[in-house]
Amino acid sequence: MKENKNYLFTNKDLYKLIIPLIIEQLLSIAVGMADSMMVASVGEAAVSAVSLVDSVIVLLVNVFAALATGGAVVAGQYIGRKKEEEACETADQIILFTGLLSIAIMLLMYIGKNFILNNIFGAIDADVKAYAETYLMIVSLSIPFIALYNGGAALFRTMGNSKITMITSLVMNIINIVGNAVLIYGLKIGIAGAAIPTLISRTTAAVIIIILLKNQNLMVHLTRPFKFHFKKRMIKKILHIGIPNGLENSMFQLGKILLLSLVASFGTASIAANAVSNTVAMFQILPGLSIGLAVLTIVSRCIGAGDYKQARHYTRKLLSITYISMIAVNILLMAALPLIVKIYNLTDVTAQITMKILIYHGFACTILWPAAFTLPNTLRAANDVRFSMFISIASMWIWRIGFAFILGKYLNLGVFGVWVAMTIDWLFRVVAFVVRYRSKKWENLRI
Repeated sequence: MKENKNYLFTNKDLYKLIIPLIIEQLLSIAVGMADSMMVASVGEAAVSAVSLVDSVIVLLVNVFAALATGGAVVAGQYIGRKKEEEACETADQIILFTGLLSIAIMLLMYIGKNFILNNIFGAIDADVKAYAETYLMIVSLSIPFIALYNGGAALFRTMGNSKITMITSLVMNIINIVGNAVLIYGLKIGIAGAAIPTLISRTTAAVIIIILLKNQNLMVHLTRPFKFHFKKRMIKKILHIGIPNGLENSMFQLGKILLLSLVASFGTASIAANAVSNTVAMFQILPGLSIGLAVLTIVSRCIGAGDYKQARHYTRKLLSITYISMIAVNILLMAALPLIVKIYNLTDVTAQITMKILIYHGFACTILWPAAFTLPNTLRAANDVRFSMFISIASMWIWRIGFAFILGKYLNLGVFGVWVAMTIDWLFRVVAFVVRYRSKKWENLRI
């Protein structure tokens, strides 16, 4: 493909950005899958407990990821305008703000432990509850560290340097997987053996990413000496994108937690099938997750430069890459699905439910997911965050949750009905975001 010399990113630049992102996401998801397999050796109750607690932790991680996205978009637009000093100021503020906020949220997790176990998780078996409490108490300590890592990683991606985040992720995941193997299989300390390495690995990743960001030769770096005070003007810009994005992600995850209570009512087999399906399904959408991060980086730079023609060009190009790569990945996963399910050592009933869910999800995600989730990152990079927020929240609560109860509970489709409802949500998002993108209203909203 012939490249226009005036474009901000060459094909080589795109590959240098996307390939490490895919490897990073692959590592993260693969380790998550390995984690669940190792926990499975403790029992299905342990798998269910980890799934329930992780749903809450992911809610918090998504909040920090949203704030990191806000900082990354602001920094990216400053880079596009060639205002590197303001980009560095953004880095200082996002690290300071997310660091302090994450400590406050960690404390709330401990204060609200009983509410989470008894109210949010609903009626769960005693052994599942005991495992969940142990896992929650340990993993909650990692909240500030994963927040700092997310903020730092987003800034490196904004600079187009996804190789750093890939290497840091590799270190983090090696610590996690080796720790799990030693503590679960070697020392046989059960559910704590899955939680402790998670804490250590996230702490290590945060320390590495912050140290690297102190390099004053980077395009975007933390200033020396670091200033421990907020700049309202900059925080306001970050929150202008971060709050809508955070609300969107929080409502999305809260909806998933609500649905977990519904899934829990279907029994332990359904909880375990849902947990395994969630892990494997992440591989099915892996290319979209990775390229979606690239969209934020690339389009925010184009918007900062005021070049909407390039923003549209890269959006089309990256969407095409997403569709092609997701089709290829899902063909491979479909072929390997019987082996994957067998590795989890599930009961026959749980295995049948899992296979049914993943086959359906594989077909649906290749058709709907890129337009539903990759495309709106162009809108977010252009500061069109409120529209994305309203559509995502409305779609989640009306279509996904509403139809989950209709299909799963009242039409007796069980946990499979919950997954069908999810794809109905996707379809609505596709229509809304495609119409918005084609309207070009997002082209008048840069920071």
